[in-house]
Amino acid sequence: MQRSASRKRVAVTGASGLIGSALVRSLRADGHDVLRLVRRPARTADEVEWDPGRLYVDAAGLVGVDAVVHLAGAGVGERRWSETYKKEIRDSRVLGTTAVAQALASLAEPPEVLVCGTAIGWYGDTGSRAVDEDAPAGTGFLPSVCVEWEAAAAPAEEAGVRVAHARTGLVVAREGGAWGRLFPLFRAGLGGRMGDGRQYWSFISLHDEVAALRHMVDTPSLSGPVNLTAPEPVTNREVTAAMGRVLRRPTLLTVPAPALRIALGEFAQDVLGSQRVLPGRLLETGFDFAFPTIDEAVRAAAH
Repeated sequence: MQRSASRKRVAVTGASGLIGSALVRSLRADGHDVLRLVRRPARTADEVEWDPGRLYVDAAGLVGVDAVVHLAGAGVGERRWSETYKKEIRDSRVLGTTAVAQALASLAEPPEVLVCGTAIGWYGDTGSRAVDEDAPAGTGFLPSVCVEWEAAAAPAEEAGVRVAHARTGLVVAREGGAWGRLFPLFRAGLGGRMGDGRQYWSFISLHDEVAALRHMVDTPSLSGPVNLTAPEPVTNREVTAAMGRVLRRPTLLTVPAPALRIALGEFAQDVLGSQRVLPGRLLETGFDFAFPTIDEAVRAAAH
C-alpha cells in the first residue's frame, strides 16, 4: 500500500483529553486524517473501538494508518492515591499500551511509528541534578509505573514499528491538567509556592507539547525515550513568581509541606519532589520551542 509522504492517517488514543484534543485539532487543521480510539462501539468513520481493560482494539479499524499516538491513561493527580486508584493508574497505562502494541503487531502492514505518551515520572526525584534521556529510572510508585508502561510497547517494536516514548513534563495550560487547577487560584490571588519552593518543575507549554509529539511522528531518527520539557526547568518558587507577573496577582501565600501531605497523601511526594529534566533528544533533532521560558509558557496559556 502506497502511503502519502505529506498527508498522514494518524490514530490517537486519549483524543478527548487535554493533550489529545489539542493534537487532533492541530493534525486536522493541517489536512491529516485522524482516527480517534473510543471506549464504545464506533459511530462514525473516524472512530475505532477499543477497551484497554480487556486488551481489545478493533485492529481492522487501524489498517492503513501511518502513525499511532497513544495518550490514554487515568489522571495521576485526579484524586487521592488509594491502593485502588494506584492500580487504576497503573492498569490504564500498562494494559492500554499492551492493547495498542499487540493490535499493531497483528497488522499485515503495521504503521511506521507508535508514539507512546509516558512521563518524566520515570526519573523520580532528581533534586537539583539535571537529567536527560540517558538517566536511569528512579524509585517509587511513578517510576515503577513508567518502567512497566514503556516496556508494554514491546510487541509493536518487535513487529518493526518505530516506538518513541514521549516523557512529558508538567503541561502549562489553563483548560486542564495540573496547571489548569493553578490558574483559578492564582487569578483569585490565592496562589503561592508549595513547600520551600526549591523543587524543580520541568514544564512545557501545550503548544510545544503538541508540536513535539508531531515532531516525534515526523522524525525517523527518534525512537526510545524523548523528554517533552522546555529547555529551562525552573523551581516552584520561580513558577510562582511567573504566575504572579503574568496574571498580575499577589503570590504571598505558601502551602506548607505538611499541609500538602495531609491534603494529597502519597501524591504530595511528587508535588514536593524535584525533577530537573532536559529535552536532550528534541534539541539534538532540531526541535524549535515556541515558548521556551516559564513566562512565555504561562502567558501563552493565559491569553
